[in-house]
Amino acid sequence: MKSPRGGELPESIQQLFWDQDPRALRWGRDRQAIIGRVLSAGSWDSVSWVRRRAGDEALRDWIEASRGRGLSPRQLRYWQLILGIPARRVNAWLRDDARQVWDHRTST
Repeated sequence: MKSPRGGELPESIQQLFWDQDPRALRWGRDRQAIIGRVLSAGSWDSVSWVRRRAGDEALRDWIEASRGRGLSPRQLRYWQLILGIPARRVNAWLRDDARQVWDHRTST
């Protein structure tokens, strides 16, 4: 992964922000958006970078605050195990009616 200069984000993370100017993103100001995008769509290198940069507590806080929104059930189960999020809490998030519509959008 290319090392960022100054306030820049690594190129692999900038590529995730195709819908906005990634050069305008700053870790201090845009941290929550960066964490969310990387956890939901980032490569292993990107996830490793954000985990080192933010720390597990910040990732857990983001997942808790968002109730795992934006993460697939598989991704959410992974982070449940890695970050020690209680299974009953993740189960409740996954059972949420609003999430069911989103998670099953491609099933027949």
